Amino acid sequence: MKEGWEYKKLGAVADFYRGLTYKREDEVDSSDNCVLRSNNIDLESMSLNFNELKYIKQDFIIPEEKKLKANSVFVCMSNGSKQHVGKVAYIKDNMDYAFGGFMGLIVPKRVIEGKYIYYICRSSLYRQFLTQIGNGIGITNLRFSDLNNFSLPIPPLSEQQHIVEELDLLSSIIEKKKAQLNELDNLAQSLFYEMFGNPISNEKGWDKNVLNEVAKVTSSKRILQSEWQEAGIPFYKVADIVNLINGECVTPLTFIKETTYNELKSNGLVPKANDVLITSRGTIGQCYIVKEHDSFYFQDGMITWLSNINSLISPTFLVALFANDVFSDSLKHSANSSTVAYISIKQLSNMKIPIPPLTLQQQFASKIEAIEHQKELIKQSIKEVETLFNSRMDYYFN
Repeated sequence: MKEGWEYKKLGAVADFYRGLTYKREDEVDSSDNCVLRSNNIDLESMSLNFNELKYIKQDFIIPEEKKLKANSVFVCMSNGSKQHVGKVAYIKDNMDYAFGGFMGLIVPKRVIEGKYIYYICRSSLYRQFLTQIGNGIGITNLRFSDLNNFSLPIPPLSEQQHIVEELDLLSSIIEKKKAQLNELDNLAQSLFYEMFGNPISNEKGWDKNVLNEVAKVTSSKRILQSEWQEAGIPFYKVADIVNLINGECVTPLTFIKETTYNELKSNGLVPKANDVLITSRGTIGQCYIVKEHDSFYFQDGMITWLSNINSLISPTFLVALFANDVFSDSLKHSANSSTVAYISIKQLSNMKIPIPPLTLQQQFASKIEAIEHQKELIKQSIKEVETLFNSRMDYYFN
């Protein structure tokens, strides 16, 4: 242990507050009484978002202890998805928002900074603690009695503030770089509209073809669950393809035999370079252009495969078309909706798309290539800062 540091249980340095409980009939479409829930903590950034807000009746009395307080940590206590249990967001200022019954609030006492607790709750020390509670298989409910017994390292208050300042600085650098990525995505959208116009209204009057006239629209050969392996050729699900699209680390949990993959490949049943994969279930319409070095297979019915793309269309234009906000909204609107949204091969096959002149598509592809190059440089820079951030977290909290 570092000099001047001591270990204390979280319950000794913070108070815990349970979230607000209410009945379904108390819910309304809009009011001044807003309740934040698990979905209002972003799992990746561990910060608040204000998507899908829940409102309750205007005359519902919300006790002050059920509202978010300054310098506190908002925590998810219960969720059907184990990875969301225990996620946190830091509350800088008092907020006139209640927090729901499956949520909790950690309010520090004078000996500890709220932001310091927040960073510990993003550390591997905290994740190990959650794993131990769940006996290695995860938990769907976190109890205050569990949090009370979480043992954490506590330096003097001045050193806590120094640690927070350092981690805040690294976090802000990462967020600024991610904002640059968003700006480049917006630039790509602007270029698309400038060169091709609105793909739905088609005000520029481009010829239109159904998708199966410019590409073969199919999926993979079905791989039975009994054929899945713990090693071999990666077998991607939708989430893996999304990570691939976003340039994130892909860690598949499922594989197929290399002999099976090679047999599929010899029969022309494996995607080739410049084929396009489209996510078709849950996450709709995200596209990946297959690279020369790629070696993976994918789950049928979840991902649609465009092959034999003819000379009328550029794969880069096709991917940008699906990424276009207007086209994407139209695609999601047409998707079948049950428990999980999906779009069928037949629907995609019969979808009409604009076909601008190939020379114009190629000019666009050249501009997009330059943008993607800049994005790759920024993504690499983000990884480097994230590595530094994680090493500093380990230094302070492990």
